[in-house]
Amino acid sequence: MNAHSDCMTIIYNGKIVMENDGVIDKGTMVWQGERIVYAGHSEQFDRRKFEQGLSVVAIDAQGGWVLPGFIDVHVHGGNGRDFMEADAKAYDTITRYHGRHGTTGMLATTVTAPQEAISRVISAAAAYRSGGVQYAELVGVHLEGPFISPRWPGAQDPRHIVPPRLDWLEGWVSEFPELIKMLTLAPELDGSMAVIQWLSEHGIVPTCGHTDATYECILEAVGHGLRHAAHTYNAMKGLHHREPGTLGAVLSEDRISAEIIADGYHVHPACIRLLSRVKPDDRLILITDAIPASGLSDGSYTIAGLDVIVKDSVSRLKEGGNLAGCTLTMIEAFRFMVREVGLSVERVSRFASGNPARLLGLDAEMGSLATGKLANVLLLSPDLAMRNVWVRGRSISG
Repeated sequence: MNAHSDCMTIIYNGKIVMENDGVIDKGTMVWQGERIVYAGHSEQFDRRKFEQGLSVVAIDAQGGWVLPGFIDVHVHGGNGRDFMEADAKAYDTITRYHGRHGTTGMLATTVTAPQEAISRVISAAAAYRSGGVQYAELVGVHLEGPFISPRWPGAQDPRHIVPPRLDWLEGWVSEFPELIKMLTLAPELDGSMAVIQWLSEHGIVPTCGHTDATYECILEAVGHGLRHAAHTYNAMKGLHHREPGTLGAVLSEDRISAEIIADGYHVHPACIRLLSRVKPDDRLILITDAIPASGLSDGSYTIAGLDVIVKDSVSRLKEGGNLAGCTLTMIEAFRFMVREVGLSVERVSRFASGNPARLLGLDAEMGSLATGKLANVLLLSPDLAMRNVWVRGRSISG
């Protein structure tokens, strides 16, 4: 379902959010086929130069926001389906659901599970990617575990936690090169430093999470290539004024980018605001950590074989009550950051699009609205309601 190269789409009278130039009021956004051909001031756009011989679709943004599509680097599922199912129909459901809520690129995120189950997900993701882009684009895989701390399992199944296994990674990467984009692990485990260095050398983002690491351990890991933190504040050793812990290192070390779940339950808005003040603007990344229950009503569900209860849209393990992922979508997280945390639309756009694209090394193709990049575009109303989503120039909102 590729966009036709003989069709041009124009969005006019919109607030165009540019990566480096702020917001262009009453701007114009144009793409032909899959690629952006213009994003800027309306008075500088000469329509006659572009539309010769093309069919044209013109859309009045009515003063709404035009943003780059969101990229979710940490998402487990949605609308009743789980990436661990390793099934193309499940992946269609997940990418369609999150796509219609503004996610145009995503990482299929695993959970702590046996080697064979993780292998099936990696294989299924590779096969799914080879079939072309239907909805949100599956840009790779994020392995969350199984090399995590048994002290901070969160909603991961502790029965499947294992020490770091470099041989597993070597096998996966050999068979599916460049597919695995991130791996979350506990740096304090024996063998983690060697794995972190190997990941960094192979273009995979080493990520700390579900960890009891000390401040000093995290800094040592940074020296080996660690550069990202999963769901900051959650499932990690907290901050103490005499032992800064994992959190203290994430807050104070500029070489570490930090994920945040902005739903008001995982992290208090004041703590999100604090994170936005201490981290450089290019080191904060918005995620959903969404589970299969996202998009469904309150009730009983499972994630990775564990029973989960969703009440008032908050998901918790039935046994123990730990928060169990999230029912969030990226547009909901985006609105929360603007309305409850008090950040500007252009800053939050960077957290939801530009920063994850750079983290994954995809910024030449996506993450901002610039000539030549893929037309992954969102049109929001002035009050941030989703009006339309385009992936590679094609609307997926219907």
